[in-house]
Amino acid sequence: MSTDERARVEHQLEALFASHPPADTPEQEFWGAQFDHGLAWVQFPEGLGGLGVGPRWQSEINRRIEAAGGSVANRYRNILGIGMGAGTLIAHGTEEQQRRWLRPMFTTEEVWCQLFSEPGAGSDLAALSTTAVREGDTWVVNGQKVWNTLAHLAKWGLLVTRTDPDVPKHAGLTYFVVDMEAPGVDVRPLYQITGEAEFNEVYFDDAHVPDEFRIGEVGEGWSVAMTTLMNERVAIGGNVAPRGSGAIAHAVAAWERTDRDDPVARDQLLAYWIEAEALRLTAIRAGEAAKRGTPGPEGSTAKLHWADLNKAITSFAIDLLGPDGMTYPAGYEFVRPELTSSRTEDVHKAYLRSRANSIEGGTSEIMKNILGERVLGLPGEPRVDKNVAWRDVPRS
Repeated sequence: MSTDERARVEHQLEALFASHPPADTPEQEFWGAQFDHGLAWVQFPEGLGGLGVGPRWQSEINRRIEAAGGSVANRYRNILGIGMGAGTLIAHGTEEQQRRWLRPMFTTEEVWCQLFSEPGAGSDLAALSTTAVREGDTWVVNGQKVWNTLAHLAKWGLLVTRTDPDVPKHAGLTYFVVDMEAPGVDVRPLYQITGEAEFNEVYFDDAHVPDEFRIGEVGEGWSVAMTTLMNERVAIGGNVAPRGSGAIAHAVAAWERTDRDDPVARDQLLAYWIEAEALRLTAIRAGEAAKRGTPGPEGSTAKLHWADLNKAITSFAIDLLGPDGMTYPAGYEFVRPELTSSRTEDVHKAYLRSRANSIEGGTSEIMKNILGERVLGLPGEPRVDKNVAWRDVPRS
């Protein structure tokens, strides 16, 4: 860490705290000032929420803000925007798009969602069939997306569409930002095992998207989408929470409710605590090594391990509760939440919600393929439709 970078970060932090004391400033006002001081995404260019310094400084900035009584909850209230959309805009967006969307994204004045998966295109995202047809300076979108986290709260959506069915599937995609409040966009809740509907399905019926909302060139949507997905895996698996928080906190709390005389359970708890801490420290290192805009495969490593560990720890916590673990005190009343329930204080809900961890953000099977091919250099999976036009590929 260079002395110059430290001095710049310290100077901006001091100026921010002097003009907007974290404990006394309303959250959105503070986050706006944080962006203006270049401390939102510190690795981004100046004027776009950053200082152009190494990303390793961001975790230190967040710790200092929390220690001063401030909040970094915007990263959870708008995880799809701050965690995924921002890096995509920096890597592929125009300067006008960056200036238009980044600041209200960081302040959570405008919440974002992701519109990728479809009923017939989940792990094979490039097989998607939602179409965008150009009409002058607009694109007319028709199709269906599914498993769209917090889409019911979103102002903007990150949308991948098929614009050319006559080329191989990866080559015919184009990426847009879509106004979720526009005519022709219909958001419907998906009732989950937790009783909530943080996920949604979204239907497009002749929805018009201006060409100025296109991210990247026509037909280059796959590379833009890969940037979003790599950022998503960092946001999910590489989120650096305080030591002892998250799933392991549920396990410790459940342990405190038992008679604590079982040496086997005690040893298992300690083993999980050590593994959770090792993963947390690994996430810190991966975050410090991340490049601006497009992370490397480190996020896939963290996401894969996090999914398996989170499910194992929450299952262990439920087992510790004995018969109480079979109940669900929160009930199954239909709720459309304002936060993803992956950050819940309810151990029963955490256990149920963790079942999605190995599916969302790329299945664990896909993560293993990515690591095998891009990290270990193993041969890729056979792809018989690689050079076949999308419209000629058989589909069920």
